[in-house]
Amino acid sequence: MTVNEIKPVAFGDILVGPGQPVYVIGEIGINHNGDVEIAKQLMDVAAEAGAQAVKFQKRNPDVAVPEDQKSKPRSTPWGEMTYLEYKFRVEFEDAEYTEIDAYAKEKGLQWFASPWDIDSVNFLEKFDAVVYKIASASVTDLELLKAVAATGKPVILSTGMSTLEQIDVAVKTLGTENLTLMHATSTYPLPPEEANLLAIPALRERYGVPVGYSGHELGTSISLAAVALGANTLERHITLSQDMWGSDQKASMEPEEFKTLVEQVRVVEVALGDGKKRVMPGEESKIESLRVVK
Repeated sequence: MTVNEIKPVAFGDILVGPGQPVYVIGEIGINHNGDVEIAKQLMDVAAEAGAQAVKFQKRNPDVAVPEDQKSKPRSTPWGEMTYLEYKFRVEFEDAEYTEIDAYAKEKGLQWFASPWDIDSVNFLEKFDAVVYKIASASVTDLELLKAVAATGKPVILSTGMSTLEQIDVAVKTLGTENLTLMHATSTYPLPPEEANLLAIPALRERYGVPVGYSGHELGTSISLAAVALGANTLERHITLSQDMWGSDQKASMEPEEFKTLVEQVRVVEVALGDGKKRVMPGEESKIESLRVVK
């Protein structure tokens, strides 16, 4: 299937796919550290940079945290606690997501989340999510994939830590009608030699759906190369400061860098053009003066 034959997918009122602007997602994840005001500040960062969406993570820690991890001690800014207590401490519930939903509308942003369990799918349905994101860690959780598919909403499937055979099964489970894939490598931070960006056109050819890129590298160059290779979506973690406490902060982009990235993405997507080789308007006046005619 050629790029031109791939149908865009509607995320609410935004079309995502070939021929459309790159759909840029500011991945907030749990970089809010359980504070809705920090989440709002990160939403400000995304909106001011020109991203179309922000993404969170949603878990029921009782279900999502492995049993052997629940009682492990964890040092946190709020004191020593078990890993399970920590996961509850940074989890948003109805009140916080109600604020986030209202604030996103105010800022003109879409928001969605990666559900890590079926309880979280049911929770997010209350907010009429425009799209669901399947995290790389959940590619093989077929019961979760079936629950997400049953909502009828568009799905973004991240493909880190996954073989083609595992992706095949996930795609078959979800269906391709409203599916967008994201190439990803789940190394934090991502070294260039593990980026494997040529997987973007390979995934597009194999599955015939829009393909994007979820990046965990430092800097902007790899993400821009992903856009040049045809990534229709681009997701990067954002933070107010890499010095903040939290496991994802060091591999996240601070506000000015994220803004620069979005600006550069818009330049690259214009520069890609339509692929039809021809004389450009700026060249026409140079033909007579520069071209040697024999």
